[in-house]
Amino acid sequence: MRQPLIAGNWKMNGTKSSADALLNGVVSGSASISKSEIAVCVPFPLLYLGEQLLAGSSVRLGAQNVCTEAGGAYTGEVSAAMLVDFGCRYVICGHSERREYYGETDAIIARKLAACMDAGMTPILCVGETLEHREEGRTEAVIGSQLEGVLSEIGIDAFDRLEIAYEPVWAIGTGKTATPEQAQDVHVFIRGRIAAQSAVIAEKIRILYGGSMKVANARELLSQADIDGGLIGGASLVADDFLAICQAGDLSAG
Repeated sequence: MRQPLIAGNWKMNGTKSSADALLNGVVSGSASISKSEIAVCVPFPLLYLGEQLLAGSSVRLGAQNVCTEAGGAYTGEVSAAMLVDFGCRYVICGHSERREYYGETDAIIARKLAACMDAGMTPILCVGETLEHREEGRTEAVIGSQLEGVLSEIGIDAFDRLEIAYEPVWAIGTGKTATPEQAQDVHVFIRGRIAAQSAVIAEKIRILYGGSMKVANARELLSQADIDGGLIGGASLVADDFLAICQAGDLSAG
């Protein structure tokens, strides 16, 4: 059985004081979580705080983005080596907001995945469709294209060193959520596309659900056979809510 991964994505939220309280709350509550792996992906300026407060705990530190380049004249960017220096284990790559607002293409995302893996970190590759895509019946075509855009650049073997998050764009911050059955169907499709190239990797890879998972729906979503955790947005900003989702992950693990 794949160990559940519950990863918080704070997005552009948090101050030093609020992050201090939130991180301490998560660390304190993590002692009761025995089966799920926990990670928090914080904004760049708060990485130093994450490094300090998560030290010695089971909670992993992650970042929300990375530069494609190793270093040099790239004003405003942050390299994989810098993230490693702060103790990052995970990096979110290809989030729908990066694709939509900053024009990140599959080729760019593939380079970011490679940069993370070359530095020894585990990237979380995000894929997902918009409401328009879903209503047009193009969910599988869109996600298949996103997967193929990465596979063609880094190859199937690299998928043994990353996680995937399915994020239905239409369910992020809208109050809408895919039903457990809808989410499971897409997770099965993703695993099937990987299995077409490597059944071994497909069986091992964790596919997280990233479409507004919250306390009220976490247990049902995480009970689905191919949903291996969650990429948590808003609920990760409240320690008790985030920990309740982690607990749901524990229960789903049996």
